[in-house]
Amino acid sequence: MVNWKKIWDAWDIRVVILFSLTLQIILIFFAPLRKRVSTYYLTLPLWCSYLLVEWAANFAVGHISDSNKGNGNKSAGDNKVEDVLVFWAAFLLVHLGGPDTISAFALEDNALWHRHFLGLMTQGGVVAYVFFATVSRNKLWIPAVLIYVSGVIKYGERIWALYLASLDRFRESIMKDPDPGPNYAKLMDEYSSKIAANLPTNIEMIHEYHGDLEAEKSVKSKTLSDVEIVEEAHYFFEKFKGLIVDLIFDFRQRNESRNFFLSLEAIDAFRVIEVELNFIYDVLFTKMIVANSYWGYVFRLICFLLEVAATILFYRWDKRGLPRWEIGVSYILLLGALILDFSSFLMLLFSDWTAVVLKKKGYVLPRLPMPFRWLSRRWAESVSQFNLINYCVHGRSKFMEFIYRWPGFSDVLNRIVYVKSQKFTAELRKFIYEEIKNKSLLAEDLDTAKEIWLAKGDWTLRANSSSHLLCYITESNFDEILLVWHIATELCYSNDSIVIDGDKAKSSPEKPPANYRKMSKILSDYMLYLLVMQPAMMSAVAGIGQIRYRDTCAEAEKFFRSRNIISSTNKDQGEQCCNNFFTCSCLNGTPNEEDGQVQNRRKKKHESACKAILGVNAAVRPVQVKGDRSKSALFDGRRLAKELEELGHGIDKWELISKVWVEMLSHAAINCKANNHCKQLSKGGQLVTLVWLLMTHFGLGNNFQIGEGHARAKLIVGK
Repeated sequence: MVNWKKIWDAWDIRVVILFSLTLQIILIFFAPLRKRVSTYYLTLPLWCSYLLVEWAANFAVGHISDSNKGNGNKSAGDNKVEDVLVFWAAFLLVHLGGPDTISAFALEDNALWHRHFLGLMTQGGVVAYVFFATVSRNKLWIPAVLIYVSGVIKYGERIWALYLASLDRFRESIMKDPDPGPNYAKLMDEYSSKIAANLPTNIEMIHEYHGDLEAEKSVKSKTLSDVEIVEEAHYFFEKFKGLIVDLIFDFRQRNESRNFFLSLEAIDAFRVIEVELNFIYDVLFTKMIVANSYWGYVFRLICFLLEVAATILFYRWDKRGLPRWEIGVSYILLLGALILDFSSFLMLLFSDWTAVVLKKKGYVLPRLPMPFRWLSRRWAESVSQFNLINYCVHGRSKFMEFIYRWPGFSDVLNRIVYVKSQKFTAELRKFIYEEIKNKSLLAEDLDTAKEIWLAKGDWTLRANSSSHLLCYITESNFDEILLVWHIATELCYSNDSIVIDGDKAKSSPEKPPANYRKMSKILSDYMLYLLVMQPAMMSAVAGIGQIRYRDTCAEAEKFFRSRNIISSTNKDQGEQCCNNFFTCSCLNGTPNEEDGQVQNRRKKKHESACKAILGVNAAVRPVQVKGDRSKSALFDGRRLAKELEELGHGIDKWELISKVWVEMLSHAAINCKANNHCKQLSKGGQLVTLVWLLMTHFGLGNNFQIGEGHARAKLIVGK
């Protein structure tokens, strides 16, 4: 019988040290994908790798320390093995430093830089202890010291990056010096003396304008190149990085940003925003702010040279009597360190930060092929979708019901099965940009701007002569508004479905352009996704959103059972998606014939559910019938859908609905806390975050609270 314990005891250090190197490879090459991909299949392995690095170091260093205890008689081969183990311990310090592509997994990790500093002291101290305990007989002490110094530098860089990205330190670093203002006491003393001398005296405020506001930054009315996009994004990042910590800005910064973005096309405006968010991501979640500095380049050169020197010394070291595995593992660690350092240097060389530095120095940057183009995909470029009626109509299989009983798993399962995604199309991008731009043109002053970003859809209704619908905005909280308009949008969307006859698509000639209809559907499902799946981003405006959502789902399921749309047990296995959970098209995106039939049944059931709701006479407000015990918004949505269907022919129903949704998206974006926006940057990004930054650059943010410029008081004495 195989004695697995004995095998593990003999190989544990080798396995863990190679496992630690594997974690480094995963982190350096896959961590950058976090800002482009939003999926558990990437997040979970990265999270495990980030946490297991410390475990591997603690485990291996502890075992190496134990293996070097005792000074009994050892053979030459045993002494060399002992030397190699000490050599390996130094690599664990290098691994704790981590790659440049990730310093923090979550935003909260930056505040834990104290813990990592303590880790450097303890882990560095243990490795130093192991080294000094064997230095008198260690023939590999020079290479070990070289790797140890490299590890201390790398770990120190990580701690420094975490420290600089901690929100308190970040706020302190960008705040201006305190401004005591004019010398009030001195001025008033002079004023009093002039008055006492019976001289006609007056105090006037003289405004000081530092140059022409319109000329502070040149505005280009043309398509920007890739390099210009990066250059402009970095410029505005430096100007507006105070947004991360909720600092305020003055009217000059507002006018400069607003004038520039008003001159851009939608595609360039969003490209600048995307790159600017990438700069924020790099500052908060990577070592880039440390690496992209004079000392950063110096330390990288030093570490690389130390590792090269250690490799040469190990190669020349007499390895006779040393087992092949020890030799092989040592070379793997040395070559792995060199390759990872070289890869980090290439990533730094072709980063946006280097492009900005070279551009400032006057170098002409060529257009590089993929994958080194600066303007590769900057975020997930997808819009998550979650539909209330779809969720209520489609039951859960026995497997899913079992999973739902486990705390915390229901949310994960809902995200996997019920949350879909739509591509962020150029049409939707242009529509959102034009809506925000048009409102920015009206916001010449801060009061108007505030009125706009506080609007939840009522601004659009007034502008489109639809004041009779204002009761569905002004008389409700934002979470109720969102649910009511989501249900109404879904009912109208289903009622206006295109009828397909063979290969020819027919639609009513009275129907408005399909693009507004599609965009309304996408934005409606996205806003519900934020309310249900991202409640932290909606906490400032959602109120009792989770309670209202649950009550609405409960009433919807009860209603659908009463109309035999879903079975009484909600477990009609013939029409369930995910009966075979692991092979269902919900997960792998490649439906088979059986899944295709399920999808058709799901579609018909969804249509039946919408028709059933539309068939209810909702002439009386639900609150007058049921009271306010239940917070359900189901039939309030039915009432709104009826009024939307009865809009006059002069009003484009779907254009109105889509504009209302953009206004609600803008309201949610600007009222979401900045740190919640920043957290999403490491999870593929969110459309609401792009809208937040775009609105701010258009002067519609709530961070512009300084309405006047610099001024000085002047004492005017009459003759």
